[in-house]
Amino acid sequence: MTTVATIADLREALAPARSRGDSVGLVPTMGAFHAGHRSLFRAAREECDTVVVSLFVNPAQFEAGSDLAGYPHDPGADAVFAEAAGIELLFTPDAAELYPPGYQTWVEVEELGRRLEGEHRPGHFRGVATVCLKLFNLVRPARAYFGQKDAQQVAVLRRMIRDLDLDLELELRVLPTVRDHDGLAFSSRNAQLTAAERERALALPRALATRDLDSARARLAGLDVDYVEVVDLDPPVLAAAVRVGSTRLIDNVVLDKEKP
Repeated sequence: MTTVATIADLREALAPARSRGDSVGLVPTMGAFHAGHRSLFRAAREECDTVVVSLFVNPAQFEAGSDLAGYPHDPGADAVFAEAAGIELLFTPDAAELYPPGYQTWVEVEELGRRLEGEHRPGHFRGVATVCLKLFNLVRPARAYFGQKDAQQVAVLRRMIRDLDLDLELELRVLPTVRDHDGLAFSSRNAQLTAAERERALALPRALATRDLDSARARLAGLDVDYVEVVDLDPPVLAAAVRVGSTRLIDNVVLDKEKP
């Protein structure tokens, strides 16, 4: 595996793949790799000639004074994980590389980006859309890979891709949510949960598994809930965000289109 930290080195590392006409896959991540990431890496390896994984804890996705400093971060372990998964190219820029001094251009998907997560994390999706567009422009992938757990993020990026006419060049691939043995969706933030908090957090997947809004709200009554909603995405989902201790978790389940 080749690891690069600058845009210039990324372009140089991708040049042989470009000259061969390889299909390139991109998996954008913020690190703290787990089984959910492994499923994305595996799909990208199976479907593309060359795979780029970006590892960048994007400060633009976090509010000022939020938990950016506490976000799980172990780049050494992530590099070992990615290499074991067969990744050819790991891109690990710092904030100054992607947002150099004087940076002032942002992408905002207005309506989709202000609901649910956007309401509780103002500016979050502006950061997501901007960094993903930069990565799409830098890597120029045929396919980019995301997890269903981040359903609203997927919807925001699909809208951006459509609105900016990237859809003829880029396929956005969405893989099913990967869950641990107890049903909790894999998340980098799960490591922040104590054993007692994790037990309480299991109410989230169990509530969503009912696939019924009223039942889900009732089962989450004992937690600090930001929202529980049926969301008309493609496909529709029952989505929720809760706080367990100091850890915020999101999850969703896909609904049949005929269900309310």
